[in-house]
Amino acid sequence: MLKLDNQTIVFAFIVVTGLLVLAQTVMLLLIFTAVRKAASAIREEAEDLRTSIMPIIFDTRDLLAKTQGVLANTQEFVANAQGFVTRVAPRIESATADIVEITHRLREQTAEMQLSALEIMDRVRRQSSRVDEMLSHLLDTLDYAGGFVAETVSKPVRQVSGILRSVKAIVQSLRTPATRR
Repeated sequence: MLKLDNQTIVFAFIVVTGLLVLAQTVMLLLIFTAVRKAASAIREEAEDLRTSIMPIIFDTRDLLAKTQGVLANTQEFVANAQGFVTRVAPRIESATADIVEITHRLREQTAEMQLSALEIMDRVRRQSSRVDEMLSHLLDTLDYAGGFVAETVSKPVRQVSGILRSVKAIVQSLRTPATRR
């Protein structure tokens, strides 16, 4: 027959507590690994996003700068052409048709440039919206992961705390002398 004295019970509780601490350590290690993988995935997504968006932004900025330069040059050319025609109108009546055609083409090209600029701005707006959705999704995922980690860590801590309180109560009850009637 087994003899259950205080030393045997305390030893059993120490073994059980040691096993529970070991299990908790394994769980925390698994949680750490999962959080680390999630963080690296988020980091990779952010890097992919940066590498895909930045060239578009730089190309758009360069194209807009070139378009503005061309528009300014075109306006300047039109102003100069009108002054030239006014000064030498009696001598260049035959060239007037050519200048009108050039002006018409310049206006068409200006309209095409403006249309291109509007298309580029529309694409930038769509990409900005897409980036905003991606960042919102990323932040929602981070919030969910933070809540999950907090819940996953606090539950085992509460359980261990409850077990330690029960062990303390048992040890205290075993230490107090039995009252005689």
